[in-house]
Amino acid sequence: MTAPLLKIENLEVHYGDLIGVSDVSLEVPEGSVVALLGSNGGGKTTTLNAIAGLIPVHSGSITFRGEPIGNVNASSIVRKGLALSPEGWRLFVQQTVENNLLLGATPLRDKARIATLLDRVYTIFPKLAERRRQRAGTMSGGERQMLAVGRALMSDPKLLMLDEPSLGLAPAVVETMYETLSLLHKEGLTILLAEQSIELALEMSDFATVLQVGKSVLSGTADALARDPQVQKIYLGIE
Repeated sequence: MTAPLLKIENLEVHYGDLIGVSDVSLEVPEGSVVALLGSNGGGKTTTLNAIAGLIPVHSGSITFRGEPIGNVNASSIVRKGLALSPEGWRLFVQQTVENNLLLGATPLRDKARIATLLDRVYTIFPKLAERRRQRAGTMSGGERQMLAVGRALMSDPKLLMLDEPSLGLAPAVVETMYETLSLLHKEGLTILLAEQSIELALEMSDFATVLQVGKSVLSGTADALARDPQVQKIYLGIE
């Protein structure tokens, strides 16, 4: 059996005396889309931030391609092939679109590839190409989400992590974003997706893990979760 691209076992993360997550386990097979589901405060963002090296791991393990990466610094994590598009975008709002994208390429060892990666992002998101000289802070929410994803893609990741990519966006913008993510997946990109929009995430995903109060309480195929009314009612809040 092929080892998963990413594996988390019994992850525990603290914020001082507070416990962010207490027992999260999940696997992300290479080439798959995995949804990390749960209500606000369930631990989705904490889990992604721990994988990305943005917050320390208290206990448990995170491995990527069989290599332990728990408590490795964030820039090294990106160089290993993981990139996070965070909730709320966290853009440099006074910088131009293109400068934000170029900052995403900072961890690249081979700087000669930056032009090719930039062209790829502009092909995926033509609106960013049109507005490359525009300040990020003057863009709409949907455009900022495109820019956040584009910035993550500039490091040429093998695993793209997205934290609430649909949050606060108009339905038409969300649909377009998910169509783009589906195309990236078909090109071979592995995706780990944290979402409150349960039905949307399950429709796109191969597998899913449900978090409740900092613990993974259920894992399985997205189809199985989508079809199980009892699971939907208890864990996903879908009547």
